[in-house]
Amino acid sequence: MKFLIIVFSFISSFGFAQISGCTDLEAKNYHPNAIINDGSCLYQKLKIYPEFSILLNDTIHESSGLISWKKKLWTINDDRDTHIYSFDSIGTHFKKHQLKNLKNKDWEALTQDSLHIYIGDFGNNVSGNRKDLHILKIEKQSILENNSKIDTIAFSFEDQYNFDKIKSNKTNFDCETILASKDSLYLFTKEWSSRQTRLYVLPKKKGSYQAKFKSSLNVNGLITGGVLVEDKKLIVLCGYSKKLQPFLYLLYDFQNRDFFSGNKRKIKLALPFHQIEGITTDNGLQFYLTNENFQRKPFISVKQQLHKIDLSLYLNAYFSKSTN
Repeated sequence: MKFLIIVFSFISSFGFAQISGCTDLEAKNYHPNAIINDGSCLYQKLKIYPEFSILLNDTIHESSGLISWKKKLWTINDDRDTHIYSFDSIGTHFKKHQLKNLKNKDWEALTQDSLHIYIGDFGNNVSGNRKDLHILKIEKQSILENNSKIDTIAFSFEDQYNFDKIKSNKTNFDCETILASKDSLYLFTKEWSSRQTRLYVLPKKKGSYQAKFKSSLNVNGLITGGVLVEDKKLIVLCGYSKKLQPFLYLLYDFQNRDFFSGNKRKIKLALPFHQIEGITTDNGLQFYLTNENFQRKPFISVKQQLHKIDLSLYLNAYFSKSTN
């Protein structure tokens, strides 16, 4: 009898340990006994305001991508400009750095690792049929020395078979987001037709590759940028609706590199008609964002700006839990 009780207790404990469900305290359907996060969390709708919004230098009127490096914020333009720009966290101490012997067909994204900055020349919304998609891999130190050392990572999407020209802003093979993790680069598509985003992966070595499809997510919007906080298993994507209602899309507590397997939370930004295209962070709680200049006169006039957003209220519980 004693043996049976021990076996039953073991089975019960094992069963309890395997309970899956929503593990996020912030969610409406939080499961207090769940151990395994099954990605089912549901959240209240939110709209948040920036801590501040600051006008940026007119030179970076089409800021497309943002990183934080050497206590500066860095961005690029997507309009044939071949400079990278740095400024501080309040938009001052502006400086431009020439990236030599390059062309900018449609630079749309920035990311980094410890040694390199990556620029995605893969904007593809005009006709959806580019065959020269590529990523520039630039040695960080060479930028500071004004002697850019650059490799090229060329790629195509493994599941794009049709390269016929189509109307502007109709393709699902546009891309404006790139993240670096370990030995790979991850692309999140900007899908004009489906309003989803698809995740692709390719090596971050010089060469020519097919970007391998991993998974898709219905974000009901256009993804334009992102930042990965590797040690916290957190990605924050930015984007906007077709009516230029910007939002953040949080992905966190995911398994390995399966970025869509964990919590998925969409938060609207109280910045109407802002074409948000860059996002970065130093600590995973406070984020900096940039928007492009957007003019639809006489009714809409939005200048290029830097915004600071605080997500502590929504991520502190997760950070505390993951630390423990």
